[in-house]
Amino acid sequence: MDETSSRSGSASADDIALISATARLLFENGETTRWMIRAIERLGEALGFSARVYPRWDELSIRVDDAAGARYDIVAASPLGVDMSKVAAVINVVDSLYEGRIDAAKARVEIETVRRRAPVALGRFAVMAGAGAAALGVIFGVADLAALVVIACSAAAGGVLRRYLSWISSNPFVQPFCAALLAGLIGGLAARFGLSTAQRLIAVCPCMVLVPGPHLLNGTIDLTRGRIALGASRVAYASGITLAICAGLILGLALGGIDLPVTAQAPSVALSYDVIAAGVAVAAYGTFFALSWRMLPIPILIGMAAHALRWGMITLAGASPETGALVACLLVGTVVTPITDRLRLPFAAFAFASVVSMIPGVFLFRMADGLVQIMREGRAAPYDLLLGTIVDGVTAFLIILVMTFGLIVPKMCIEYFFPPYATSGKPGVATKPH
Repeated sequence: MDETSSRSGSASADDIALISATARLLFENGETTRWMIRAIERLGEALGFSARVYPRWDELSIRVDDAAGARYDIVAASPLGVDMSKVAAVINVVDSLYEGRIDAAKARVEIETVRRRAPVALGRFAVMAGAGAAALGVIFGVADLAALVVIACSAAAGGVLRRYLSWISSNPFVQPFCAALLAGLIGGLAARFGLSTAQRLIAVCPCMVLVPGPHLLNGTIDLTRGRIALGASRVAYASGITLAICAGLILGLALGGIDLPVTAQAPSVALSYDVIAAGVAVAAYGTFFALSWRMLPIPILIGMAAHALRWGMITLAGASPETGALVACLLVGTVVTPITDRLRLPFAAFAFASVVSMIPGVFLFRMADGLVQIMREGRAAPYDLLLGTIVDGVTAFLIILVMTFGLIVPKMCIEYFFPPYATSGKPGVATKPH
């Protein structure tokens, strides 16, 4: 690289390539849009010129203003993945370059190293998928050890299948559909052979670990900040994955000859089991999002505390599930925001990992299956089926709504009233919000 060009305020081709590669890694691995923009501005300033990034769903437009004028680079990129370790590593490279600990040539090498970093090992991925699904089974009242073993094996097999499909297909909907189809088939077989009284949860729990929470949160954050096109695209992507999960689950259950009962009540779970299971579920999602082992205890403790608060609200105070989820997520949003800013981790992935055990997957999947039953029976559908489907759907929608609200509002308030220090290195001067 021509280091003289950077110091004189002119951007070389290598400078622009470094900025584009950095923006792409952050965008594709779950960083929030606001912090991605801020990181690129900081990187441009470190290189000696002005840089901005304008994100769309399938591309990034990079604008560089230097002594020669404005230049642009268009990068194909879609925010389909979540990898907290890559985001943290990229931000560390940007900070190191800005603070003068490395030069631009070294930064290019390190960014390429991050890009080539392998995903979480298949064994760890599969084991934690199984553990997370079994933990969700405990939270929803599965007390049968045989059922928990089947849930764990089903989710682990689904994790292996997802990783294999990622090698042979770039379609983002194939993996969740096939994993949910496998879970539905196993749940159907469990019901047919009378393996357990929790046959339907055997099908549902492995599907709950597939829910794309970070994409929904990032999309909602973009919408609240006025990035309508990008936010709507993120939410549509999350909705498409959820639809693929529902379709795969229902098809698998249909092949097994069973349906999901609507408005079934989950039995009460002791606080100790509930909190420990929540911690295991958080650990599983931390693995899915490639959080390092040394950082994993932080979201686990936050998630366990939030779930204990939710349990107390519902069991002791008599609050509704929606109110319990709202209070717990307000706590998580308040605690996680400064932690993710300090550790330079993507907020959506970190926050969702802490509250994953509260996602209303059971209600959502029961609603989807109820709609299929209503369509199949037509006007002969019983009133209880129609009412139960509506109740499940409204419950799922309200819980997702209050969870999103509870996580995002504290983040936006904290960032508004306590803005981060300027990236220019002058303490006390806040950067321009985006």
